[in-house]
Amino acid sequence: MPGRRRRRGPATWSAGLLLLGVSVVVGCRVADTDGITPVPQALAFLPWLLVPAGLGLLLALLSRWWTGVVWAVVLFGLLAWFIEPYGKTGRPDGPPAASFRVLTSNIEFGQAAEALVAAVRREKPDIVFVQECEHTCDATLRQALGAGYPHRAAQVADGSAGSVVLSRFPLTAADGVPGTMAMPGAVADVRGHPVRLQLAHPMPPLPGRTDLWRRELDTLHDFAAEAGRTPLVLAGDFNASQDHAAFRRILDTGLRDAARLAGHDRTPSWPARTAPAFGVQIDHVLLSPDFSTRAARFLDLPGTDHRALLVDLTLHQGVRRG
Repeated sequence: MPGRRRRRGPATWSAGLLLLGVSVVVGCRVADTDGITPVPQALAFLPWLLVPAGLGLLLALLSRWWTGVVWAVVLFGLLAWFIEPYGKTGRPDGPPAASFRVLTSNIEFGQAAEALVAAVRREKPDIVFVQECEHTCDATLRQALGAGYPHRAAQVADGSAGSVVLSRFPLTAADGVPGTMAMPGAVADVRGHPVRLQLAHPMPPLPGRTDLWRRELDTLHDFAAEAGRTPLVLAGDFNASQDHAAFRRILDTGLRDAARLAGHDRTPSWPARTAPAFGVQIDHVLLSPDFSTRAARFLDLPGTDHRALLVDLTLHQGVRRG
């Protein structure tokens, strides 16, 4: 008997460590907090925690550690619950007023500018949100797309800090959202209907800098909460998924996630090299209740670690807001 206990000891300890690690992350999800490093980074991959939880369950079964078996089953139940899509859905109750297409793309320090140009020419979006567009990227977009997209809101800077909004529709200047990286905004005249456009690109949750990441997401939340009754499209690389409390608070303002409305709530957008098999959706198009989504697709662009998101939207008139 002593020999048998020694043989199953390592399996029990391994199961306990696996389940403990998963429990810390799931516990933060239950508590509606993003915690501290490495929890925000792990929360991004919440559905994939089923793997270590499953391994922990297997080891607990092999070692006949029944407490661990129950522990693992509880974690499975919580993970299954939280993997469900978050946020509001439903179609607007007003009649359709205008339809248009939106594309958002993080082109990684401008490296995918040529690929973006090709995608824009192929897909013909009406509005394009571009993150990480530095000076060379801006020049490429002006030369290649200036005729088709004569209207723009841009804050061009070096490295990852620059961003551009391109539009077929006339734009009126509007204050952007302050942040470490540029987040320009504008008001588009979409066939006679004003639509507030706002690009999103908060800092990522880098180790030691999660407070900055959380503050910039909170700034986007405050913008969304105070946006008023003008129809709003808030799009870009949020560096956050529905499993992050700071991002859920943005959705709690009443915005809808276009990918979710089109049935793609868990389709990964980053990292592109492993998507769609593995990854997380951190690139979003968020909409006020004035919009319905007719379709959404994620596009692979060479040269960037993000997939682009293309959505077809319909603006509705006279929408009642709760």
